[in-house]
Amino acid sequence: MKFRSVSNPVTSVPSGVTPPKRISMRVAEWLLDSPSLGERPSVKHLAGRLLKQPAREGVVAAQSRLGQLMCRECGNARDRRIGQDLLRQAARAGDHRARQALGEIED
Repeated sequence: MKFRSVSNPVTSVPSGVTPPKRISMRVAEWLLDSPSLGERPSVKHLAGRLLKQPAREGVVAAQSRLGQLMCRECGNARDRRIGQDLLRQAARAGDHRARQALGEIED
């Protein structure tokens, strides 16, 4: 009996589906921009966790938002330093909000 290789429709990603990191980015931005949710510490923590992987992968918008979040909300120096590094990376890539945030922090 011969078996033919058949593409598995369950594991292949259709062309119209948004990749997971873009979904997590959109959810995190929605949470942070929501007036009723964005000020809660637990929501900020969740948004930070959602932004972490895209930021590590080099997504400039994620680096910018996570850097801003870490610089403003984290109480320890290590996290603020990491946030500043993320903002510098995003600013070098041309993100204007990151440049502005860096200017506010370093002044």
